[in-house]
Amino acid sequence: MRKACKIAAAARALAGQMVRPGVTTQEIDKAVHDYILSQGAEPACLGYNGYPASACISVNNAVVHGIPGRYVLRDGDIVTVDLVAKWGGYHGDCCATFPCGSISAEAQKLIDVTKQSFFEGLAFATRGHRVSDISHAVQTYVESNGFSVVRAYVGHGIGTQMHEEPEVPNYGAPGHGPRLLPGMTICIEPMVNQGVSDVRVLKDGWTAVTADGKLSAHYENTVRITDGEPEILTVNEGF
Repeated sequence: MRKACKIAAAARALAGQMVRPGVTTQEIDKAVHDYILSQGAEPACLGYNGYPASACISVNNAVVHGIPGRYVLRDGDIVTVDLVAKWGGYHGDCCATFPCGSISAEAQKLIDVTKQSFFEGLAFATRGHRVSDISHAVQTYVESNGFSVVRAYVGHGIGTQMHEEPEVPNYGAPGHGPRLLPGMTICIEPMVNQGVSDVRVLKDGWTAVTADGKLSAHYENTVRITDGEPEILTVNEGF
């Protein structure tokens, strides 16, 4: 599983390096696809429930599951890349939102708060805590910074399947849900909106966008619960 996660993290870094004005989301997706295959792994998103690409690439007000295509990135965009690599029967899942060129101060704050909210939740990903302790920490931090957490989509367990129990929401009261035990692997993935938390799905059946058209950011890592500090499996320098 560490191998799958290492490949996924490197693919995320590659995608982030490609985010610049003039590049299409389809070009980023192809690079992710080719890199994962070059490592002897599979791009697990491709064909998952009919999904047509190797990465979910969501721009600006797209929250999650954006389908790569001919869209040409522009200065000021924020670009979320979410991907999964499968190697040896196990999955590694990670995501980040990247700035394209020069972005607004508010957009940068949204990206920064989203990433930090992951780490706020991670602090509770330890033996004996419950899943909702993570959830509560994420929500508290996000809302204290004036943003909202998406409720329609949540984090999840991961292993031989991309999505496993337990669900890991980004909101809720502490002290609920399964108790965390060493050996569990989960994906903590805050999805944070600039405005309201509501989303709607476009006619393509996949792309979820903010209900009010404002920006959204997303940050995710695969995490292993241990006897001590949690281990981020999708670790990559700079992320």
